[in-house]
Amino acid sequence: MSVVSIPIVNKNYPMGCEDGQEPRLIELGKMVDARAREILDRIGPLPENSLLATLCIVLADEINNRVTPSVTDADMKEILARIREIKHKIG
Repeated sequence: MSVVSIPIVNKNYPMGCEDGQEPRLIELGKMVDARAREILDRIGPLPENSLLATLCIVLADEINNRVTPSVTDADMKEILARIREIKHKIG
């Protein structure tokens, strides 16, 4: 297990991750830092705990409101039929 220091608004937060996942964690940290800075730009300075709570709520809201494609039973039947068709052509 590795530990990566993730800066969020000029403070470093040590985060553990599996070996090899460091670049991904660093990129996610950059996204969080950017979003935190956007919040501060909009509403002004906040104490650290208030900023982190606000950031969590904002990110949770964005995830909750994300449009997810829905797959119907008809879609699944069409996909399965297409897979069978391809399988038949291959073998």
